[in-house]
Amino acid sequence: MIEISPLRPDDRAGWQPLAVGYNAFYERVLPDADYDRAWNRLMKAEELHGLAARLDGRVIGIAHYLFHASVWFDDVCYLADLFVDETVRGQGVARALIEEVAAVARARGCPRYYWLTQVNNVRARGLYDKVARHVGFIRYDYPMA
Repeated sequence: MIEISPLRPDDRAGWQPLAVGYNAFYERVLPDADYDRAWNRLMKAEELHGLAARLDGRVIGIAHYLFHASVWFDDVCYLADLFVDETVRGQGVARALIEEVAAVARARGCPRYYWLTQVNNVRARGLYDKVARHVGFIRYDYPMA
């Protein structure tokens, strides 16, 4: 049975390969210092929050999320990262992580819970189209460097 709970300090060894896999999917290679910083922030659970999906005690999926102010609402929830070990995809792990973040956001009173993905992320979009609705927005990134 899949267990979902907040990331724990002893999850680091299981979290790291999934975090690296997530970034590799988006064609990013990050230095170890970035993973150390992210892990430390997740462990503080102040600005960033993390969940682990476990199967037989092994971390098989991760979700990172945050809450932020909105012009029109007090708090909204953003699912920043979601990644599941390739060997267990299609078994409900991603859905369970999405639903757990939804429960946390609902308990906090958030009127909105959202995330982004690439248009060509067909497999993930198949799930997203079942659990949420695409509202038609397109994201632009202004070059800051």
